[in-house]
Amino acid sequence: MTENETVLREQLAYYRARAGEYDEWFHRTGRYDRGPEHRAKWQSEIQLVEDALRVHLSGGRVLELACGTGLWTRHLARAAASVLAVDGSPEVIELNRARTNASNVEYVLADLFTWDPPAASFDAVFFGFWLSHVPADRFEDFWNMVRRALAPGGRVFWVDSLLDQASTATDHGPLDGSGVATRRLNDGREFQVVKMFYEPKDLEQRLGQLGFHGWVRSSGTFFHYGCVQE
Repeated sequence: MTENETVLREQLAYYRARAGEYDEWFHRTGRYDRGPEHRAKWQSEIQLVEDALRVHLSGGRVLELACGTGLWTRHLARAAASVLAVDGSPEVIELNRARTNASNVEYVLADLFTWDPPAASFDAVFFGFWLSHVPADRFEDFWNMVRRALAPGGRVFWVDSLLDQASTATDHGPLDGSGVATRRLNDGREFQVVKMFYEPKDLEQRLGQLGFHGWVRSSGTFFHYGCVQE
């Protein structure tokens, strides 16, 4: 087994174990609480991305990769004709199902590094905080998988993390550009995960080289988000 494969297995184990506490990161509670000013800025940037999502990804058939606990699925379900939500963790899928409670959402339990989507089936592909967990040597393969899923004229929208030290838990070590991060659960267990950080303009240029054209922006401090199509 390669080093990347080992980390990817540990990454999946981490997100399965973290399912019940994942939302603490999103809502800035518990070990992620850095005070009201930080939380207000975080929430304002999340709102900026949610507003952009509603503008650029409404209607049609949507594929959501790494759907997680439903924090984004709930928005997609309200705007899309149908959503196929895929994740490798049965624990987060159950949380997602309960939160979203939408008849137009279908769930698939699958490893995103081996799963192949129905070809040319989706008007849009969305992924939230997943691109950073794709190893550098699988970047092109991942985007080729996204390309296969898109119907003609389809578009891709995503959101992910910028490298900002205040975005992680207060008891985590410093973030860096190594491509791997150590993550700790509330019970103290530690895991290695893939964590790639991208600058918006660099990512926009790299996607252009792969044949995807559009834009990638910073929300200010915490996130980058983008919308591209072939």
